Amino acid sequence: MKPARILTVAGSDSGGGAGIEADIKTIERLGGYAMAAVTSVTAQNTLGVQGIWPLPPEAIEEQIRSCREDIGIDAAKCGMLGGTAAVEAVVVGLAAVSGLKLVVDPVMRAKGGDRLLAPEAERALRERLLPLATLVTPNLPEAVALVGHEVASRSERERAAQELVAMGAGAALIKGGHGEGDELEDLLFDGGRFYRYRAHRIATRHTHGTGCTLSAAIATGLGQGLELPAAVARGIAYVQTAIRLAPGLGGGHGPLDHHAGQAPWQES
Repeated sequence: MKPARILTVAGSDSGGGAGIEADIKTIERLGGYAMAAVTSVTAQNTLGVQGIWPLPPEAIEEQIRSCREDIGIDAAKCGMLGGTAAVEAVVVGLAAVSGLKLVVDPVMRAKGGDRLLAPEAERALRERLLPLATLVTPNLPEAVALVGHEVASRSERERAAQELVAMGAGAALIKGGHGEGDELEDLLFDGGRFYRYRAHRIATRHTHGTGCTLSAAIATGLGQGLELPAAVARGIAYVQTAIRLAPGLGGGHGPLDHHAGQAPWQES
């Protein structure tokens, strides 16, 4: 049986904890076949982002086309896009995929606070990319930026999720990791009902790439035929395990264990 073909459209993280590097690790660990369209090259590590070099939009579109026309794409995720031209290139490239399941992770800032999406590109993301999305997965600050109001209370988060669906997304997952307290709640609205996923906060600084990892995990599940609530549940469980087993690398926000406890390969 052939694996699900999953495309990640995102920036490259030289430190390996986020971006296409985290996505590829996640997709392969969950049984998919990983492909990548790189939107930008970054110099970054657990301490922050030291440099960003965007790729030309035609390079982004051509990477997507190359994957689409030969191998095929069952599902995709978008992460760091950078600017308006990149958003437009992704829209053109992915709109040509029939029946695509697309997870949009609206990456706007890095863990250390560095801006990763130009302000003028936010409108293009809302108006052009969200209508292609099967699911959009903002954290709390990203949700505020997208809908223009606070999301501190449960009712505000429900309203935000509904507004994101009204913008054109098939469903919205408001992630609660930036909230307060020991208990986390991620809120999924699929256009008809709400689903709540609760987890205990793991006390650690090693959380670099959690959003990238979750969106890649959900896209993999969708490409494998899982229903959306089940794909979200498996993705959250995988991220929780990867955080718990984080290898403790770097002096800042360290990467996860994308092996999630799997032993290294050995020749038999």
